[in-house]
This record gives sequence, structure tokens and C-alpha cells, in this order.
Amino acid sequence: MSTTTTEIEPQATTSRPASIGERPDDLELMGITSVVSREAGERDPLLLRDKLISDAHLEEIRQRKKGGGKLADFYETQNSRINDLLKPLHTLSQEAEQDAADNALKVKLAVNISFGCNIVLAIVQLYAAISSGSLALFASCVDAVDPFANLILWAAHRASEKAEEKKWPVRGSRFETTYDFSYPVYGSIMGGVNVILIVMSIQEFVTHKGDDLQNFHLPSIISVCVAFAVKFSLFLYCMAIRKASSQVQVLWEDHRNDLLTNGFGILTAAGGAKLAWWIDPMGATIIAICIITVWTRTVYEQFTFLAGIAAPTEFINLVTYKALTFSEHITSVDTVRVYHSGPNYFVEVDIVLPPDMLLWKAHDIAQDLQDQIERLKQVDRCFVHVDHEVDHKPVSG
Repeated sequence: MSTTTTEIEPQATTSRPASIGERPDDLELMGITSVVSREAGERDPLLLRDKLISDAHLEEIRQRKKGGGKLADFYETQNSRINDLLKPLHTLSQEAEQDAADNALKVKLAVNISFGCNIVLAIVQLYAAISSGSLALFASCVDAVDPFANLILWAAHRASEKAEEKKWPVRGSRFETTYDFSYPVYGSIMGGVNVILIVMSIQEFVTHKGDDLQNFHLPSIISVCVAFAVKFSLFLYCMAIRKASSQVQVLWEDHRNDLLTNGFGILTAAGGAKLAWWIDPMGATIIAICIITVWTRTVYEQFTFLAGIAAPTEFINLVTYKALTFSEHITSVDTVRVYHSGPNYFVEVDIVLPPDMLLWKAHDIAQDLQDQIERLKQVDRCFVHVDHEVDHKPVSG
């Protein structure tokens, strides 16, 4: 659909008043409460409340022997989405702001503690790999020795907190995107190192003679076990707040991957020293392949975010419904686009207002809609375009 802007002409005899007493319909001069009282989310124009499933009915469905649990989960999800649609837009915005404020300290702790621990653990695991000579521990060490990536994340988090609006008009939200840009480079490095480990493992299979076991180096195993325990603690902490920030989500995934590689590395390194020599290079090969697979998927996902992939359908539906029901003067919504710009969303909304509406009134409706959508969780910027029709017929000269 065309998104060409059509200006709404004000009446020539009307001047813009300067006070709410003179202009009672001015949405900007009103308080937020007055504005949202116009929002149709409270009056349910599409009768969505009738679609809610009661808790008693949900429990009855869950008791069914065949497929009851999945069906009940579906209806619970549906209830949650309907409740979000029925909440006034300012309520969703306030919840997002409150959630961000409540989790600010937790996110800061997660980033700073993970950064410090990863530096120390990188040294510990590097010692374990070198002193033991185990290929499996080398493979697990490769994924853990990533202080450079954590340094970028830590620096981006600090920069986003201290960004000045005059120098950075969109404040610090875009700093997180710099971490996304580092993924392809760092992912290529990780892939190359793990390919080298696979080659070394194959060489070990080919050149090894006899059934001699690997040397069992207890301090190395203990060191990796300590790293595993610390990573497990960080994993649990970040898992609890991973939805609060895309940065914490990245840390949670990193700790999860380290747990898998460290745990498997400990088992195969010990197995190569106690059971059979080939267990160690086999473990290194499996770990390297897993790391390459995980990083390939991660790099692709981050590339789609940078390239502007569409937001989830549920979020697009939420924005569409809230725009359509935001004001009684909005006759229709022409176009809604919600897409990634890094980890957060850009939103574009085309609304249709009556052609005879005064310019100041149309501006106030569009401005308030834009401001409230921008306060939603994960929304970076919102652009609201106002039109008076949806046909977009050429204007004859």
C-alpha cells in the first residue's frame, strides 16, 4: 500500500488556541488519563471478552485424557493475548517502563558479573587445556575463551546508559546493535578455530598408534568443574531475567552453550584418560561441530535482525488493534509495519482520520499514538502517518 503523506488542510478561519480551556479536545494539553479515556481498549469494540475462557473451564479441559493439556495451554495463551489487547495502550506502556525500571539493576549485575567471571574462567580453562593436552578440553575452552565478545557487550551496555540525547538523539538503544554487528566477525573466527580442532582430531585418529590412554590430569578436570559450577550459577541467574533485556538473553545463551561444552568436555577428557584414547578426540570433534552449528544459527539470526525481519505476528496484531481502537476519530488503519532494527523494533503505522478534521487535532492524535507505542517494550522508534483516505487516487491538477 502506498504510504505517501497527504496533508490535512486546516480551516482558514481557525487559529490554534493556546490553552485547554479554549481547546478542550487538545490531546497534548490534556493529561494522559484524559487521552486514554478515548481509547477503545476499555470498551472492547470487537467483543474480545466473550472469547475469554474461564479458569474453571480451563481446568476442566486440562483434565481431559487426550490432548487436554495442550488445548488448555493454547487457551491460556489466547487469554493472555486477549487481555493484552484489552488493556489500554498507556497501561501497556507503563507496565513496560515499570518492568525496565525494576530490572535495571538486575540487568546491570548480570552484564558486569558475567564479564568479570568470563575473564577469570577463560584463564582457568586455558590453563586446563594446555596443562592436560586434551583436545576435548581445548574444544570446550574455545567457546569459553570469549572475553572479546563480552567486552563488546559490556561496553555497549555502559555506553547505552551514559548516552547524551544531544549527541545521540535516539539515546542508547542503538548501542546494542553494535554487538549484533560483531557477531558475523566473531562467528567466523570461532568457526575457523573449531575447523582447526576438527582437523587436529582427525589427525589424532589417523596417527595414533597402540591403545595407550591419555594422561589423566586431575587439576585440569577440577578447574573445568569449577568453571562449570560458576557458569551454572550465571545461567540460572540470567535465565530468570532473560526477557528483561536482549543483552541478558545473549548472556543466557552463552552460559547455556558453555555448560554443554564444558560438561561434555569433562566427560570425554576423563573417558580418554580412563577408558579409551579415542574418546578424547571424538569428544573434541563433536564439541567443535556443535559450536559451529550454534554459531552459524546465531549469526544468521542476528543477520535477520540487522536486515529488518518482521516482528512476531502477535506483536504486529497488538499494534494494529491498539492503533485502530486508540481514538474514536480513527476510521481505519491503512498499513502497519513492525520490523527489527537490531534487537528492538521500528514501527510504522498509517492511520485514516476524517478529511475535515482540523490539523492540530489530527496532529495531537497521531503524536500521542506515536509516543505511547514508543513506550512499549522492545519498541525503539515509531512513525505515525496520517491520511484522509485509503484509495490513494491521483489528485487531478
